Amino acid sequence: MGEIQRPGALYRQVAAAIRDAILSGEFEPGAPLPSEAHLIDRYNVSRPTVRNAIAALRAEGLIEVIHGKGSFVRSAPPSAFTMDRAVSRDAEGAYAIGTEGWQLHEEPSIYRTSVAFGEEQEPEETAFGVDRLWVDPDTGVRIAHRTLIPFRTAEGTELEQAPDTPPEKIYALLAEAGHKLRWTETARARMPLPDERTTLQLPDATPVLHTTRTTYGRKNAALLREEFRVNGDRAQAAYRITTESTRQLRAVRD
Repeated sequence: MGEIQRPGALYRQVAAAIRDAILSGEFEPGAPLPSEAHLIDRYNVSRPTVRNAIAALRAEGLIEVIHGKGSFVRSAPPSAFTMDRAVSRDAEGAYAIGTEGWQLHEEPSIYRTSVAFGEEQEPEETAFGVDRLWVDPDTGVRIAHRTLIPFRTAEGTELEQAPDTPPEKIYALLAEAGHKLRWTETARARMPLPDERTTLQLPDATPVLHTTRTTYGRKNAALLREEFRVNGDRAQAAYRITTESTRQLRAVRD
């Protein structure tokens, strides 16, 4: 193949040509990319130009670099991991939150922090933070789970001494204390922070699926917050959707 003839920065021209080769199937998913020397000869450009082109395609997520082995065309992601985001309760009052079957990869990390709770912007308050790292045994996907418990929620309960109590048991404690619980949850995709890339073992240019659940009790007070972060290229969140009348919602919030 002759010199690149497209307009624009030279490395972008090379990146576009390699992208075309990937999308056409010439460079197949999972296959190693041709060597730098081969690409230099193929496109008649310098080594820095090829390296910049590879870096651009890596940032796009089309190529992944495996240290000690080279650059590879990124394969299609394996089968999706589904996070069940529903909350259920059995006849005996035990809660389930969809983490059943996951394996705890590390012991929980407990610390103190400050965070604003509630649906509206409110002043920060002191809270216990508990970080857990789970692994789904079927797919190997890692899930970073953070629980934030305000001191006012923990006060006078066993959470003061054991903030690492599993969330489903915290739900039961709150219900026993007379709270009629309800939940709100948001989900968004974003690019990971450096420590998240390491912890979740994310490939290049892979977003994080970040869900945030807040538990509410009496007088619409926020009692607990949970955050789940997972590989957004392999995970999907499943929700159970039900209908509630406006009157029912008002009754819950009062």
